[in-house]
Amino acid sequence: MGRPTQAQAAKLEERLRRAAVETFLERGYGGTTMEAVAEAARITKRTLYARYPDKHALFAAVIPWALSRHDWDDLEAGPDGEDLSAALLRIARSAVKRAVDPEIVRLTRIAMNESARFPEFARSARTLSWSPRLRAVIDLLRRHADAGELVVDDVELAAEQFLAMVSVMPARLADFRVFRSRRDEERHLQHAVQLFLRGILPR
Repeated sequence: MGRPTQAQAAKLEERLRRAAVETFLERGYGGTTMEAVAEAARITKRTLYARYPDKHALFAAVIPWALSRHDWDDLEAGPDGEDLSAALLRIARSAVKRAVDPEIVRLTRIAMNESARFPEFARSARTLSWSPRLRAVIDLLRRHADAGELVVDDVELAAEQFLAMVSVMPARLADFRVFRSRRDEERHLQHAVQLFLRGILPR
């Protein structure tokens, strides 16, 4: 039928990766075979092996891809004139929503379970953590720091620590299928934002 177009090749790759991720999540790394992935993707084994030489290469490619894909949920812009506290709270809510997303929890779990045999995951961890939320907090803090409204020695570090304050515990709880009520989560977020602000606002 001739050589596929660039768009067709991209569509095939998307379908292949989605099928691989679902197969790994369903069967685990040990229980997944290249044949099973090819069948799930509705492609031939030859097509799969032409792109990925073995299961290790496939897993190493699709799991980080799947985790980063969840940053598609573009951060909702705040209203005009939004103050610093409201902006941080908006970003914090988005971070927690992602942290407790069931598929994110499953992907993180399988990546951690297999991390011993995939040292490349450690090398890509910084890239995976460089999310739209982190960039949004960095931009927000820089803008207010430039206006003389807050004091931050290291903006990138402060942004990273803020997101850790609001999302690490919900993520760990989600690993054990424990989820706070919306009311409790909002109370935690409000407290975290105010605590963070007390550390960066001029005194």
